[in-house]
Formats: sequence, structure tokens, C-alpha cells
Amino acid sequence: MISLKQLRYFDAVARTGHFGKAAEQCAVTQPALSMQIQDLERELGTQLLERGRKGVILTESGREIAARAAQVLTDIRDMVDCARRQGSVPSGPLHFGVIPSIAPYILPPLLPLIREHYPDLDLHLRETQTQHLVRELLEGRLDLLLLGLPVDDPNIETVRLFDDRFLLATSKARPIAKNVRATPRMLERDRLLLLEEGHCMRDQALAVCNLQRVGNLDTTGASSLSTIVQMVANGHGITLLPELSLDVESRHGAIQVIPFAEPQPRRIIGLAWRRSSPRKRHFVELGKLITAVGAKRTAGGKR
Repeated sequence: MISLKQLRYFDAVARTGHFGKAAEQCAVTQPALSMQIQDLERELGTQLLERGRKGVILTESGREIAARAAQVLTDIRDMVDCARRQGSVPSGPLHFGVIPSIAPYILPPLLPLIREHYPDLDLHLRETQTQHLVRELLEGRLDLLLLGLPVDDPNIETVRLFDDRFLLATSKARPIAKNVRATPRMLERDRLLLLEEGHCMRDQALAVCNLQRVGNLDTTGASSLSTIVQMVANGHGITLLPELSLDVESRHGAIQVIPFAEPQPRRIIGLAWRRSSPRKRHFVELGKLITAVGAKRTAGGKR
């Protein structure tokens, strides 16, 4: 009979493509993991993996079984969550994913509030780009995401929390007329620095400002807003900063920020979870806490 242990071990190998890495993730020895997968292959009567010196490759049957195993493990996790949801407040393990252009600005004030309001919540954080977070959410490795909306997947449910305006940031050494308002055309006159490809904030900034075809765009290598702010402060270009980041990033360099003329470009910050998750009520409660923190960071969009 197929066991959950066998499915977990096979799922780990399918995701990592390596017996050693999978064994480390599952906290077992490599021979023990290999034996369980061999038992699974015998039980199913088919070869799931092609084993080689550089790792493993899923067979055609292996790819099908891997997808089904991942879904089974996700359903089991949701079943456990269903048993826990009876409490009136969030509790138990919560695997929480946050994108890098939000995490440094929301988490420092948010984490103490979560501990204060939900002391029985066992929080596990994961910070990476949107595409990775969404994949891990669908695979059941994450429960909840904080990111920019929209997320286009029928298996994911979202809720809008607050808006985060974009502002134009330049060096303080650059003379700017008082009360001037930025326009997308201004961004075409200087070197525009944005996060490297893969960061959703980069794509959102380009979209809301209609800058997809700007020839002076530089997104080579910068993976953090702090790095870009230092470059801007030292006269290497201009950038778009989310209002959420200003309290932190304005301390790191000699920059000045200029609001855009109406309609001001902005991104939507929200939560996302699997539509099958039974913890929606708890996620919405957490969303209220996050919204309160975001409103303080962005002045509720009234600045």
C-alpha cells in the first residue's frame, strides 16, 4: 500500500531533482529515502525516475505521479488546516511568502503585532519573487502570500489590502522646482533604474507609467531597492520608489522624491491563498492587521 511517507519523499526528489537534497529536506538518510521510493515504484509497477550521476530525471509516468502526489499532499495539508480553523484566531503553522519589494518595509512593524495578537501562530517566512511564491503556494509549500495584485490563476483567491503609490526619486544634488509634479515623459529624459527582470514591481512600474518601450531603461543586476537608491543618490540615474519604502529607503541616501501628477501611478498590495484552503477567515483577519500597518507606511494614500 502507498504511504504518505513515500509520497513526501518522492515529491521532494521530484522538486529538487537530487536524492541528496531531497533527503536533507526530509531529514532522513539518502539510502532510507531511496528505499522508500523504490518501494513506491514496486507498488505502482512503473519506473518513476531515471537515476544518473548528475541527478535524477522524471520519467513520463514519474511526471504524472509527481503532479498527483503534490496535489495529494496539498489536500492533506488543507485537511489539517480545516481541523485547526475551528479556533476564532489564527494559530498553528503558517508558511507566509512575501515579495522582496514589500518584506523589508512591512515585516519590521508587522511581526511584533502578529506575535501580540496571535501568540499561538507559528510563523514561517519565505521571501522571494512572485513567480516562485505562486508556484510554492500551489504546491502546498506555502499557505499565504503578500504581494502585488493581480494574480491570474483560477486556483488562487486574493483580497485587496491597500494601494501603494509610485514616486519619482532623484538625487538631492539635482535642482527641482518647488511643487513640481512628475510625469511619465520626465522618465524618458534620464537613465531609469529599476529592479532586474523577475521582480513584479519592475513590471508594474513599467505598466502603470506606460514605459514598456523606454530606451533608457537599466535593469541589469539590481535585485534590491536599497542598491538602486544608492545609485540614484550618487547621480547614476532616477528611479520609481513605492511609497511603502520611503521611511526606510530615504535614510540610506541623499535622495528627493517627487509625487506624480494625477492620476498617480500605484500598485495594489494584497493577499493570495489557495482557493481550496479552509483558512480564509484567518487570512482575512491577518489582512486587516497588514492593512493597518500599510496605511501608516503610506499615510493611507493621502499624502
